[in-house]
Amino acid sequence: MRSEYIFTSESVSEGHPDKVSDQISDAIVDLFLSRDPEARVACETLTTTDRVILAGEVRGKGIIDTDGNWVDGALEEIEKTARDTVKKIGYEQKGFHWDTLAFENHLHPQSPHIAQGVDENGNKDEGAGDQGIMFGYASDETPVLMPATLEYAHQILKKMADDRHSGKAPFLEPDSKSQVTLRYVDEVPVEAVALVVSTQHAPGYYKDSDNPALYKELYDYVLSVFHSVLPEGFITDDTVIHVNPTGRFEIGGPDGDAGLTGRKIIVDTYGGASPHGGGAFSGKDPTKVDRSAAYITRYLAKNIVAAGLAKRCAIQLSYAIGVAEPLSINVDLHGTGTVSEEKLEKILPTLVRLTPKGIRTHLGLNKPIYSPTAAYGHFGRHAEGDLFTWEKTDLVDALKAAV
Repeated sequence: MRSEYIFTSESVSEGHPDKVSDQISDAIVDLFLSRDPEARVACETLTTTDRVILAGEVRGKGIIDTDGNWVDGALEEIEKTARDTVKKIGYEQKGFHWDTLAFENHLHPQSPHIAQGVDENGNKDEGAGDQGIMFGYASDETPVLMPATLEYAHQILKKMADDRHSGKAPFLEPDSKSQVTLRYVDEVPVEAVALVVSTQHAPGYYKDSDNPALYKELYDYVLSVFHSVLPEGFITDDTVIHVNPTGRFEIGGPDGDAGLTGRKIIVDTYGGASPHGGGAFSGKDPTKVDRSAAYITRYLAKNIVAAGLAKRCAIQLSYAIGVAEPLSINVDLHGTGTVSEEKLEKILPTLVRLTPKGIRTHLGLNKPIYSPTAAYGHFGRHAEGDLFTWEKTDLVDALKAAV
């Protein structure tokens, strides 16, 4: 590694149009899993001006049968779930309002040709819901073992959203983005080179408006958020700061730009610090290894770093559709390990069975736990009860004993 370098990550808020779509899709996953832990869901959401459209394949007792017949009241409950998600985010605008938006549901039964390869049957174990490669990553540069650039970008927007919901920052609207650029010395972040926030705002709170004091209020507020999130001393006189650099940002959210499920996968994972397999998470039940295998690789990588076996760790798994066991496992410690990568590749499958069912059982994924994952990252969160179980470090002792 270079002894000194600069790296950047971005995040988007819960009100960003793509994140609105992710949250609706995951709310639908939770609805199905709340009725049937073995439900199958692949739900895509399109959001645009005063409109939400769902599409995809589903199966779940209590909602829809294999013939495509909806249970009484199910369609109404699906629509209510979507509207309630938009309402919780805070959209009550002329161009996107939870109560007045047009809603379309094009979900249909899962293909039996997919089901035959995925479901358990006789002596056949449950197979992967699709082929693909999945990555997990951990780094010791923050207490939650996440890249600092992404962790700070998430926390900036989470703080702003909390202040918007509480009324502390009434001039904020739901749609916003952040970007954090840090300078690293010997792989340790030491300084903020640049900080960017673009946020939707109430009328008048923009540069060159008729009332400059309003933009100053917004700018000073965002600056205070930067200082509250980043470590003391990171922001210096040389730090470049941009707050709404394009100027006016009153029209935002799905009214300003259409949103789609799965378009913020780097925001969802590691901010570009690690490879990504390409598959999105939101809208998918945990039989889809795009989701569950990404969670287990994060879990394994985090435990390796938490055990002190490496400062950085990336893990790759690969699967074939309908096949239970992974085709490959690769561990990369980026030259920071105290144990060989080959040894870990042999140890990890003995600690957790890396089949789709084994992953779901180990992490307890067949539960309605996914709505909280759909904004501010799937990783670096705090495990609490059934939520974010892949963030636990309960393999540390077993790993230390095995090496």
